[in-house]
Amino acid sequence: MNAMTRPGGDLRDWIADHLDPIDEACGVEGLTPRSDFDLSPEGWSAPLPDEPLKPAAVLVGLVEREEGYTVLLTRRSDTLRRHTGQVAFPGGRQDPGEAPWQTALREAHEEIGLEARYVSLAGLSTRYRTGTGYLVTPVVGFVRPGFTLTPNPAEVADIFETPFGFFMDPANYEERERELPGGEKRRFYAMTHADRFIWGATAGMLRALYDRLYGAAFA
Repeated sequence: MNAMTRPGGDLRDWIADHLDPIDEACGVEGLTPRSDFDLSPEGWSAPLPDEPLKPAAVLVGLVEREEGYTVLLTRRSDTLRRHTGQVAFPGGRQDPGEAPWQTALREAHEEIGLEARYVSLAGLSTRYRTGTGYLVTPVVGFVRPGFTLTPNPAEVADIFETPFGFFMDPANYEERERELPGGEKRRFYAMTHADRFIWGATAGMLRALYDRLYGAAFA
């Protein structure tokens, strides 16, 4: 759909202009996040928790390939207690005193061995609230080729890249539905590319990035 997926200075600047800046003085607390609850607020077995959300951050790495940008993704280890085997961005919980971009770079190095010197930070996308009590800040960065990746087997089963243009086409997003143990039905975004099933919070953050860049109204 979008021709503007090929790497170049103009596109880099355009993407960065649509994001919140990487700035210690930039507060994001007042901005309304997207969430797992958006498509089916009634589809949860418990009300939204009142306790403070746990801050987390992920790296939305746009790899600068000759044929166009790709998005760096992982498949979570089958031994993890939560979200086993799901497709995810590199990322995790923020340590005390960390900024979101520091967390995203640290976690990307710990999980997949991506060195920060290959990443040029662009900005922050729309925060995302998960049903497990996390408030996630997606940190968008351009990744220049030449890096070597090594998955941490305790956390990551596989590392792969998916064309950025695929995620920037709203026709590729489906709304799926699952029934929870309590009988409630939960709706969520999902898509399949090259036999990779991408859904839940990861798909929701990608859809929020599409909406932010291309101005689509959230339905």
